[in-house]
Amino acid sequence: MKAELKEKILENTVKRCRDKHVIIPTYKQMRNPELIPQKIKNKLKNIGLWDLNSLNLFRITWKNEPTEFGGGFNGVNFIEIPPELSGVKARIIMLVGKYFPTGSHKVGATFGPLVEKLVDGRFDPTTQKALWPSTGNYCRGGAYDSYLLGCHSIAVLPEGMSQERFDWLRKVGAEVYATPGSESNVKEIYDKAKELCQGRPDEIVNLNQFSEIGNSLWHYAVTGPAMEEVFNQEKQDQQRFAGVFLTQGSAGTLGSTEYLREKFPTLKVAAGEALQCPTLMYNGYGSHRIEGIGDKHVPWIHNLKNMDMLIDIDDNPNIEIMRLFNEPEGKKFLKEQNIDPQLVEKLNLMGISSIANLMGTVKMAKYYEMNEKDVLFSVCTDSMEMYGSRLQEENQKHGKLTTTQAAVIYEKALMGLKTDYTMELSYYDKKRMHNLKYFTWIEQQGKTVEELNAQWYDDNYWKRQFAKVEQWDEEINEFNQRTGVLKEYE
Repeated sequence: MKAELKEKILENTVKRCRDKHVIIPTYKQMRNPELIPQKIKNKLKNIGLWDLNSLNLFRITWKNEPTEFGGGFNGVNFIEIPPELSGVKARIIMLVGKYFPTGSHKVGATFGPLVEKLVDGRFDPTTQKALWPSTGNYCRGGAYDSYLLGCHSIAVLPEGMSQERFDWLRKVGAEVYATPGSESNVKEIYDKAKELCQGRPDEIVNLNQFSEIGNSLWHYAVTGPAMEEVFNQEKQDQQRFAGVFLTQGSAGTLGSTEYLREKFPTLKVAAGEALQCPTLMYNGYGSHRIEGIGDKHVPWIHNLKNMDMLIDIDDNPNIEIMRLFNEPEGKKFLKEQNIDPQLVEKLNLMGISSIANLMGTVKMAKYYEMNEKDVLFSVCTDSMEMYGSRLQEENQKHGKLTTTQAAVIYEKALMGLKTDYTMELSYYDKKRMHNLKYFTWIEQQGKTVEELNAQWYDDNYWKRQFAKVEQWDEEINEFNQRTGVLKEYE
């Protein structure tokens, strides 16, 4: 893009943000909210967590006070899963995504891809629309960030996703397109995105979470340090940061492990997928019910070399655990197992993919025979807020959960989790999975073989990608200076 055109677009963006009174937070501020100007914090006291107010960009952090309205900032939100619930000796800590705007950390994953283009003149909010291809939360986060940043948005997601997602997207004014299938039908999303962009390169910018490094980079800059902070705060004598389990999905959250590997070189990194769609495990395909983890391909932004282990999650016990954690008889049974009643009431902080993260972390701990010295991390991507209809569907199919059924689920799906469908990865296991990128990204999406090879053979490829954090913060600061909006808060 010519420098003159980029500058013209940047002028349009600066004016739009000035008119809409938009200030863009830096990654440093999202990581450390204490750096946010006090006058902005004061204004947030009169703003709800999900309100469509541009100052909520400053709430794209793991450190929001857990309240729906007027909250400030405190430490990282997390829950710890005790042995009575996990069945393992290792400590399991899960960061909580519910207290982001929209109830999911995807507002962070979408912040990077959009903001990097806004601040350097590659996206014009006055003439272009942001296209968010997604299996659910990503397009919700994208639509929310777009609204706050004064941009029009288009959401593309499978028709089989929960009704709550569609209702919310229409509420914020996004154009919504439902594609055939469900969680596993990612290609159909790509096809629709390509159709929408066809012949309209100047009108629509496709912000594909599976290929936008800004997705991973946000987690590198914010989620990884959040896990490190919690570990340093909660660790006991001789405990070690043993590992991280995360479902692959877009591979964005796995970007946090690039940061953590620098700080804890011996940690184990495990990625998960649905057993019913074993793309990484068996080059397979299928459909599943773990909403929040797209599959049938390997994301462009997934650094396979940084993985140690692959774990497949069965979606049937996943849905059963959802019922155990949320239905009255299930919660009553758990309290009878000497599980802290306060924790039981917080289990709704885990949505369907969050439960999959818990299951994978347990399987990881069992596989490596981890003990009290080991601390494992994962995330509660979102809460049950977007899955109420799924509970109703299960009740309609099977009737209300009984005490006996709760006991069976507890013993079989939780305490009885096995280490089946796990794979400790050799060099060539990782390379096989990396090579699968070719079929999606080179044959279908226009990436180059040269870059694909660089991802594998160039030891500095991924380091260069994540080194962009400081550069983007500088550009954000320069952009804010041009709009002049920040001055009234200094």
